[in-house]
Amino acid sequence: MERHQFVFSLLDAADRVRHRLERSLSNIKGISFTEFQLLTALERFPGAAATRVDLAAEVGLTPSGVTRALKPLEKQGMVTTVKAERDARRALATLTADGLELVADARGVVDDVLDDLDVIDTLRPVDQERFLRLLTELRHG
Repeated sequence: MERHQFVFSLLDAADRVRHRLERSLSNIKGISFTEFQLLTALERFPGAAATRVDLAAEVGLTPSGVTRALKPLEKQGMVTTVKAERDARRALATLTADGLELVADARGVVDDVLDDLDVIDTLRPVDQERFLRLLTELRHG
């Protein structure tokens, strides 16, 4: 198999999985996959709070992209923001109790979608871990 075929197949598969996740999260929980990624990233920070810059680095968006994506979540009460007086990039976003509940519920939706993707279970756990390491290297390299 040629390298570009492998990469294109990987990207196509990722797009298909993302689309299924997007559709399920939107229909069941009313959030996008990007919003889910932001909420789960925020949850991983100490105190479930982070700056837009830190969140952007975590999810691969620009800080302004994070700001735009968090706006509807703020309006819904899932996230609060405390603005820094001197630097808007230092504004601190914090996951609320409702946001934590939404993340837990949405994680169940994601698990259901992934359960339907039987192909993942055809890989042995050691192969899944090796593949994940390779994907992580691609992401950060």
